[in-house]
Amino acid sequence: MPLRYTSCSMQPAYHAQLAPFLNRILLGDCREVLKQLPDESIDLIITSPPYADQRKEVYGGIHPDHYVEWFLPISAELKRVLKPAGSFVLNIKERVVNGERHPYVLQLIMEMRRQGWRWTEEYIWHKKNCYPGKWPNRFRDAWERLLHFTKQKQFKMFQEAVMVPMGEWKHERLKKLGENDLYRFNSRSGSGFGKRIANWMEREYAYPTNVLHMATECYNRYHAATFPVELPAWFIKLFTEQGDVVLDPFMGSGTTAVACVRLDRRYIGIEIKEEYVHLAEERLLKDYPEKERERYQQEWNKAVNRFSRDLLNEFADESGQLDWERIVRFNSGRE
Repeated sequence: MPLRYTSCSMQPAYHAQLAPFLNRILLGDCREVLKQLPDESIDLIITSPPYADQRKEVYGGIHPDHYVEWFLPISAELKRVLKPAGSFVLNIKERVVNGERHPYVLQLIMEMRRQGWRWTEEYIWHKKNCYPGKWPNRFRDAWERLLHFTKQKQFKMFQEAVMVPMGEWKHERLKKLGENDLYRFNSRSGSGFGKRIANWMEREYAYPTNVLHMATECYNRYHAATFPVELPAWFIKLFTEQGDVVLDPFMGSGTTAVACVRLDRRYIGIEIKEEYVHLAEERLLKDYPEKERERYQQEWNKAVNRFSRDLLNEFADESGQLDWERIVRFNSGRE
């Protein structure tokens, strides 16, 4: 059940502990880097990890039989850093092995539920420009899963942020309303469903379905991922507010970071390949005019100053001196 209220701000100590990571793409293995992030500090996690046995030349590849074992320690850390009302969106797709779909995605869902995750929803990304091809026992892949996990039944969700225009059908359909359109007309099948077409007279927007029709894109020919900017942007609008923190532990060429900056969210990226970190940083610099870069730098400077004051208030003694021993104890998890 989605929450409609604005989430509480992080405690000052968390501000201070999270500040070094904000709006940065961190070089390293997410299995290690995630351990440095504080508990319950992230509003949204959205990522597309390496699919089983794919991107071998980039990430080494994980055999489908071992994929669940490989991912579960990562999902445990993601659960730890996610806020109680936050969401985790996982872009993933089963691989064909020996002529059939391997069940590692379904197995992963079940194991994550045992970890304490709630499998809240499944969205489908329909890739409008999927690769052509021919196979003797199947058609070309034109969709991928976007699994929505949460930690609790109530979570932040802003459905109005992703509403879509009604379309031209509205004007044609509502030109002439029949008798059954003016009141709730129950289905003749006895299903219990009903509708009142007249309700749509004054509406210009409608809620979308859970199928997202978006073309693939590849920012750089040296990176294999085809994650379009509008895909993470859609979920960022749906599950976060301005100023919230979005984490992508497999950042790749920086697509999620680009979406965050455009939507005025803060991001934390993790990427194991150094060349992709540089590619993402270059992309962020080139994607915006100088004036916009200056504005975000000013916002960052203000945020750093605010974090410093919060740190002072949280860990200073009566004379205003910082208690560094207490800070060390806090950062090591002993306080």
